[in-house]
Amino acid sequence: MIAGIGVDVVDVARFERSLARTPRLVERLFVPAERDRAPRSLAARFAAKEALLKVIGGAHGVRWHDMEVVSDDHGNPAFRVTGTVAAAFAELGIGEVHLSMSHDAGLACAFVVAERGIG
Repeated sequence: MIAGIGVDVVDVARFERSLARTPRLVERLFVPAERDRAPRSLAARFAAKEALLKVIGGAHGVRWHDMEVVSDDHGNPAFRVTGTVAAAFAELGIGEVHLSMSHDAGLACAFVVAERGIG
């Protein structure tokens, strides 16, 4: 059963300007393994995290480092969650999360579907 759906779109150029204005933003939003990427890839990961926040009902009390976008052996994106996000998953009964990300034409987007009681 679907527990939630989230989607987010990020303007890559605007995101890049934000990173230039606030250099510590990368450290605040991303774990070390995520940081060494092109701005469009970081924008897609930010969109993924924002989409996941929509699934769990907002960012109140959630730590950005408690959600990491990882890739499997085939390059498919997924989340690794810990701490505050894992606690939200447990409270909502979320057992499985599906993530799709893309970037093209200056936009990055992410779509998240969470399922209850699986996994």
